Order: sequence, then structure tokens, then C-alpha cells
Amino acid sequence: MAETRLTHAQWRMLLLASFGGALEFYDFVVFGVFAATIGAAFFPAGDPLASSIGGYAGFAIGYLARPLGGLIMAHLGDRTGRKRVFVGSVLAMSLSTLGLGLLPGYATIGPLAPVLLLVLRLIQGFCIGGELPGAVTYVVETVPGRAGTACGVVFGCVNTGVLLATLVSLIVNRSLSPQDVADWGWRVGFILGGALGLLGYPLRRKLAETPAFAAMKHAVLRVPVGQVIRAFPVQVVVGVGLAAATAGFNGFLFAFLPGYLGKMLKYDPASVAAAQTLGVLAYAVALPMVAWLGDWMPRAILLGLGSAILLTGSWFWFAAAVDHAAPLWLLLVLAGMTGSLCSGVFAVMMADLYPPKLRYSGIALPYNISFTAFSGTVPLMAASVIAATGDVASPAAVVAGCAVLSLLAAVASLRFGRHIAAA
Repeated sequence: MAETRLTHAQWRMLLLASFGGALEFYDFVVFGVFAATIGAAFFPAGDPLASSIGGYAGFAIGYLARPLGGLIMAHLGDRTGRKRVFVGSVLAMSLSTLGLGLLPGYATIGPLAPVLLLVLRLIQGFCIGGELPGAVTYVVETVPGRAGTACGVVFGCVNTGVLLATLVSLIVNRSLSPQDVADWGWRVGFILGGALGLLGYPLRRKLAETPAFAAMKHAVLRVPVGQVIRAFPVQVVVGVGLAAATAGFNGFLFAFLPGYLGKMLKYDPASVAAAQTLGVLAYAVALPMVAWLGDWMPRAILLGLGSAILLTGSWFWFAAAVDHAAPLWLLLVLAGMTGSLCSGVFAVMMADLYPPKLRYSGIALPYNISFTAFSGTVPLMAASVIAATGDVASPAAVVAGCAVLSLLAAVASLRFGRHIAAA
């Protein structure tokens, strides 16, 4: 039976742990929001689809560093403590984001521009690879009786950072001409994010170590991730599947849709930004509610329901978007609410697969595999599928494929999840 209330101290801890994640995810997602515009600035091409693919490739490259960053940060977190890995990542993330905002484009420094862009994206990906697994591990071990609610707070704050990124996009697109946005307006989001990210350092330093790590710190393993692979191989596979629907959904909502709706489906860019902001807002509001429900009913049911709706509904959603058959804001709000059913529970379900001594590494490994495969590359895959088939509604198949994996993993999790109560 879940505890009935969180104390004031627990709420303070949750918000402090989550705030740094919100800032870091703002920094990371703002690239996706402006991916199509960045593609034109750093990967010039006569074909708008080709330059968009260049921008999406830049978004995807950041995800390639996530597994390595996640494994290294998780290794340190399982050996030296959860708190320590939070502190340095905020600073590195903020500086790389600021660098992106100030980086000259291809027209100024030529081929060096995309090279430096990709280096900064790799730094971002390295940092964020351990950020969310660390936050989930930290809050689950601090309030295990309300693990679902705690993870809901984390993801709600993370999506607040994402919401801020889309609000910046909305303001920039409504305040500036399309040419000004392409020339310099997109940089505003990165400069703002870099400045805000510096606030995360002093906030993170106020966190205490988790009770679970403090209790077992003298029994830490030499190579935690190796033990995860040897002792829990099936759980790793299940964890990859649990995150697949959320990873794919996030890749579409945050990175693919702005360019897709504006450049390919000819929606007004300001209308796209407004609709996306409403969709992210619906996502951020519904997600903690779903997480709270997960403390009182089987989380596998919620994840399975969300996956089933994504599996069947994605075809209708893309058809309606292509035909302009429904208000764009309504389509994005419905998408956000559906995505929350998966995003609200998958992280705590992953945490439930492992004991405390392996939890950080156990979450980080499948989480980063899944988000690398199904989030960072999904926008690139979707654009490539359109280029190959000529069907602008074909990305529905990519969403449906991610949903199938999470549906299967939700069923499998009923057998393997059992560790949070013992934390």
C-alpha cells in the first residue's frame, strides 16, 4: 500500500532533483524544436527535405553519445553515489548549449561549422545519457513508497523544460519574420538555455545522498553494468521495450513535427509552434496524473493502454494531419494525452526491474539504448521513409512499431518487476 502523503522535505528533494533535469532537457530539446532551421544553416542544400535530414542527423548524433555517457555516469553513480553525477553534468550541458547558440554557420566558416555543431551535440548527448536515469534512481530510492508519483514529478518538471523550449519557439516564430528566424532567431533558445542551465549547479549541490545507496555503499560492485548484463539480460531487453513508445513519441513530438508540419504539410509555422506548445502542455499536465495512478493500479495496464492507442491511432492521426482534416491544436493535444499514458509509468517500471546496487546502471543501459534507437533516429527515419516512398503519412508506421515493442514489454514486466518495495 502506497504512503498517503509526501513530506515537505520529500517534495523539496523531488523538485531540486527534477529542476536540473528540466534545464538539461530544455537545452537538449531546443535543438529538436529548431532542427529544420538549423539544418538549413549548417547543412545547406537546394532541396528543403535534404537540409531537414541534415538537421535531424544533427539531432540524432547527440543520441549516439547517450549510451556511453549513460554507462559512465551510471557506473560512477552506482560506485560513488547518486548525487555526485548530478553536479558536473549541468555545467557541461549548459556550456555546450551556449556554444551552439554562438556557433557561426556554414556561410561564415564553411565545413568547420557542421563539425563543431556535431561535437557540441555529442557533449550534450554524453551528459544527458546519465541525467534522467540518475534522477529516476534518486527519487525512487528516496521515496520508494510513492515511486510512481516521484517519477511523475521528475517527468512533469522535465516536460516543463520541454514546454519552455516550445514556448521560446512560439515567441520567436511569432515575433520575427521567417528570414530573421533562419538568420539568427533560432539562436535565442540556445543562449537562453545556456544561461538558465548555470542555475542547476548550486541547486543540485543541495541534494543529499539517497538512503538506499547510503545503506549499501560499502557493498558496491566493481563493474555494475557488467553484473547487470550477466545477471539481468532479460530485464535489459524488457527495459528497452518499456521505453520504446515514449522514446519514439518524444522524437516525433519534439523534433520531427515542427519541420514536418511546416515544410512538408504547409502549416503556418506560428500555428505549428502554438499547437505544439499546447500539445506539450497537455503532455506535461497529464503525465503526473498518470504517474499518480500508477501508485494505485497496475502500471502495465496504463503502459499497455497507451501503447495500444499509439499503435492504432497513429494511422488516423497522420491521415488527419496530411488532409488538414482537424484543427492542428486538437491533434497535438490528443497526441500529448496519449503519450502521457506511456511516459507516466515506463521509468518506474524500469527501476522496478533491478535491486538498488545495480539500479542506476540497470536503468541507464536499456534507457539509453532505447532512446538512441527509437528517439534520436526516429525523425531521421521518418524523413527518410517519406523520401523513399513519397507518402507523407508513412511515419505512422514508425510510431506503430515503437508502440508494439512497449506493448510486448508491458506484458513481460508483469513477471520481472519486483524490487522497489525492497528498496
